[in-house]
Amino acid sequence: MTTSISSRSTVPAADLQGDAEALQAAVAELVRVYQFRDRDRICCHDVSVTQCYALETLVERGPMRLRALAERLFLDKSTASRVVNALVRKGYVEQRPDATDGRAMLLDATPAGRRLCGRIWSDLVAQQKQLLGDLAPDIRAGVVQVIQRLARAADARFRSGAAGGCCGPGCETAACA
Repeated sequence: MTTSISSRSTVPAADLQGDAEALQAAVAELVRVYQFRDRDRICCHDVSVTQCYALETLVERGPMRLRALAERLFLDKSTASRVVNALVRKGYVEQRPDATDGRAMLLDATPAGRRLCGRIWSDLVAQQKQLLGDLAPDIRAGVVQVIQRLARAADARFRSGAAGGCCGPGCETAACA
């Protein structure tokens, strides 16, 4: 029995199931380790992990409205608002009227926010450098390429709703009610 995973290839279903289980275990472990690392390292910089993600998004993508930032971070608008308000109080994000719609506000990283994001980035990159130091250059490049492809594929599936599962808009499970 085979399962088509794209128009270009098919793989045996048993292999796909086993590979999916191995990927889930590997990603879960990687995410767990990095969540603890990020919590411990980023909090040393006066922001929470979520605030860091919001600031990083504004630095990388430029000014945006609150709704766009919330969607980018997979947060509801009220949670994103609390995150942004904390960053505004700390002087890392500023709000200004949107020139295209006087009723709307744009969020942007301040120079202090950009400097903070740069310090955090440098700190985390230094750690990655230590992790990758024992690997051959071609292996390092392959690791980065695979993680980037998986991240893009997962992001596309989650944003499209194709991933299904709980906690999407309209979720009516007891945990989300």
